[in-house]
Amino acid sequence: MTRYMILDELLSNRYHDYSLDDLTDEVSRRLSELYPDTKGVVRRTIEKDINYLEYEGPYMAEIERRWVPCVNKDGKTTQKKCLRYADPSFSIFKKALSDDEKHLLREALSLLGQFDGLPNLEALEQLRQSLFPKQGETDRPIISFTKNPLENSNLLGEIFTAISQRQVVEIDYHTFAKPDNMKTIVFHPYLLKEYNRRWFLIGAADSDKKILTFSLDRIDGVVPLSSHEYIEPQEDLAERFEDIVGVTYIEENPLCEILFWVSDSAKDYIKTKPIHESQRHIKGEKAETMRAKFPSLKGGEFFRIDCKKNYELIRELASFGKELIVLSPDEIRAEIHTRISEMAEAYQKTEK
Repeated sequence: MTRYMILDELLSNRYHDYSLDDLTDEVSRRLSELYPDTKGVVRRTIEKDINYLEYEGPYMAEIERRWVPCVNKDGKTTQKKCLRYADPSFSIFKKALSDDEKHLLREALSLLGQFDGLPNLEALEQLRQSLFPKQGETDRPIISFTKNPLENSNLLGEIFTAISQRQVVEIDYHTFAKPDNMKTIVFHPYLLKEYNRRWFLIGAADSDKKILTFSLDRIDGVVPLSSHEYIEPQEDLAERFEDIVGVTYIEENPLCEILFWVSDSAKDYIKTKPIHESQRHIKGEKAETMRAKFPSLKGGEFFRIDCKKNYELIRELASFGKELIVLSPDEIRAEIHTRISEMAEAYQKTEK
């Protein structure tokens, strides 16, 4: 029955093309995750399972077989015979939602509907209509997000689908510096991340598996590549962002301890909205030592964070102006000083 459940999901999937060998490998992999002591299944077993679903059992599933292109390990394109349900909505385990499940799903749809891009997914809208068919049945939002609308409003939904379905994609993109110079990359998408009202896509290049970040407003098109095998991330991406502010991760930059002073007028803001998750309030003897070392700083309080230097960190620290003074390390302190000096010089040049 577990094999049937796995096969049912794979055969209804419209985002991947599975040959008989692919189905055998995927069923074996998932069974080994559920039952570590299992030795997997052989191709003949999957053949019998499909024959039972199609002809012998009570399901009478209509399964279509078709030839699709695929890229082998040598990079050459060949053909393979793939199997799937003729009707993508067919399932041998169909079950009606309970009232509680509908209520929870409705709340989730309302939340998702506030993200630009996702409401334009046809499947999401169809699900919304099928669950709540009554005309005029709308609720005011309970949670509201600040949005930065994309020119291609479907892009967020397309990438969301590619990640959830583990699809390799071909991305067309351009840079700020050369907006007319279109570039293309084959990409394994892993994560959508929002920062400072912008959406970013994190994933790996197909060529060297290097982790890259793309701003969605620089992406011009996304095309799914069913012929390419999707490769799971080789690292925990959540841990990658633990050491930085924002999304720019520079491998060679070391993790450093950053000490800074915050004025009385800004200290409560910093306490309730930390600059980084590692932020700690410095108190007691160490705070007194710092006050003695920096006698020009009147009142206020001292803090520390541990993270890698990047553009977003410098911008965030400098954004507080005179209300936040970085005390160490010297490299970050000097970079902020240069940034502020250049800003003051630019203002002076525009004085009337």
